[in-house]
Amino acid sequence: MRRAFTLIETLVTIAIFALTMGVVSTFIVLGYKTQSYASQQAVAIGEARKGIETLVREIREAKSGEDGSYVIEQADDYEFIFYSNIDDDSASEKIRYFIDGTNFKKGVTDPSGSPPQYFPASEKITVLSEHVVNSPPVFHYYDGDGLEIVELPARPKDTKLMRVYLVVNVDLSRAPQSYELESSVQIRNLKDNL
Repeated sequence: MRRAFTLIETLVTIAIFALTMGVVSTFIVLGYKTQSYASQQAVAIGEARKGIETLVREIREAKSGEDGSYVIEQADDYEFIFYSNIDDDSASEKIRYFIDGTNFKKGVTDPSGSPPQYFPASEKITVLSEHVVNSPPVFHYYDGDGLEIVELPARPKDTKLMRVYLVVNVDLSRAPQSYELESSVQIRNLKDNL
């Protein structure tokens, strides 16, 4: 004689199966969320790293502006403006790296006219990296002796070396912790006096 499942046994089996599927699906969803966050963080870090590499390369080749401007125009904590020939034509572009909210951006202004001038309205801005969460300054400036220059008016003329420091985090409320990127660059082609 064959024995069949009772109604209670069937309901208990279904409940155990549903509970098991709920736990498994929770782990799968959690795994996808973690993977998505880690992927977003890796992309943000990669973008920031490429932005810093570009900045370092361009600063290393900085030179005077086509309008006779000194190599470094502005040297603030969150904005750095200088002149460099980044597109291999015969003219120096005005380059501006800056933080706008949580975005690390780059602005490029080509000279135009005769005599050459840099018009702010013609600046082309690109976002180099999102999710930058710096509270300490992004840019640090040092003189020829390696001492940090704190006073703003002295920075453009006395800077010989600069350091860029970015903190990247897609979501401050989640692990992993913020990722810090740092690089230093010596500025070539500087004149001793303005």
